[in-house]
Amino acid sequence: MNFDINVLKNDEKAIFYLRSLYKKYGYSQYKMSKFEEYDLYVRNKDFLVSDNIITFTDTNGKLMALKPDVTLSIIKNSKDEKNTVQKVYYNENVYRVTNAAHSFKEIMQVGLECIGDIDTYNIYEVLFLAAKSLESISKDFVLDISHIGIVSSVIKSLDLSPEAQKKIMECIGEKNVHGILNICNNEGKDAKNLVKLVSSYGTPKKVCDVLTQIATDETKDDISELLKIVDFLSQNGFGDKIHIDFSVVNDTKYYNGFVFKGFINGIASGILSGGQYDKLMQKMGKKSKAIGFAVYLDMLQRLSEDEKKYDVDAIILYDEKSDLKALADAVSLLCANGKSVTAQKQIPEKLKYKQLLKLQERGVEILENNA
Repeated sequence: MNFDINVLKNDEKAIFYLRSLYKKYGYSQYKMSKFEEYDLYVRNKDFLVSDNIITFTDTNGKLMALKPDVTLSIIKNSKDEKNTVQKVYYNENVYRVTNAAHSFKEIMQVGLECIGDIDTYNIYEVLFLAAKSLESISKDFVLDISHIGIVSSVIKSLDLSPEAQKKIMECIGEKNVHGILNICNNEGKDAKNLVKLVSSYGTPKKVCDVLTQIATDETKDDISELLKIVDFLSQNGFGDKIHIDFSVVNDTKYYNGFVFKGFINGIASGILSGGQYDKLMQKMGKKSKAIGFAVYLDMLQRLSEDEKKYDVDAIILYDEKSDLKALADAVSLLCANGKSVTAQKQIPEKLKYKQLLKLQERGVEILENNA
């Protein structure tokens, strides 16, 4: 069967490619209900992109919610199994308030989760697939990678008050160096290494020197793991697409280790987000480790679709006296040659076309040719 992929929108193309990509790497599709018990989301509101949730009361009296997230459901239904890794992908509709519309929308979200006895290879593979996912949407992309273990260790070494630590994390996420300096000065702490870390951004080669300067016994293993994985990614064709950015920080109550965000040219905010969430697993009573990411397909609507100069390649005009078999044959011939065609008795208003044809007794006559 011939299929013209150009009829698909950006998000539809992404879904087809990403599903194929994840299946190729051994990820099984995860299917779930459209709703979960509301309590699941209430207990983990900080983990959600938005805490606005659509709820309803089920026939048994339980308060249910249209799912705003997929990861929590996957964790809830996962099993702790030693020495194994569960690899799943999903393309599911979620229901949440979007930043663009400021209202509830049904959004198709595609992503994957890797749960179980996670090792360095599993982390590399997830980051590799995140980069491949971005590349499938646009060649002009960047995957920013951070490591919460490194950031947390540097902050911990400052021995700040809990309130100051919370404010510091907010400043890091905003790349607010001035705010970091003010907080540390107020508590009599030297913020030099932390400022170096947050200010460093770019390719692994560029950031490596800074990491060497701030390395301690507490950070050396995390730094070694970070550099090893980004080096693997560079060797596999993503050298100029991988940036280290320690301002990428997720909630430390849920996340640990690697966190990352993906950006493509033309969209200001991140289109992909992910990380290691072992702490979330523990919070939900699981012993396994986990890492995953989601691609926010609603963001693709902001990409300008290729503007089509014409609605159809050709219009064939006919009338009541026309030979219907000849008309059908003419339409079929044009379609077989890869053209789009509409048969009309008169030209539809505002329809843009390349050719205007008219069915005659001796065949098809060209009346206009705008190509």
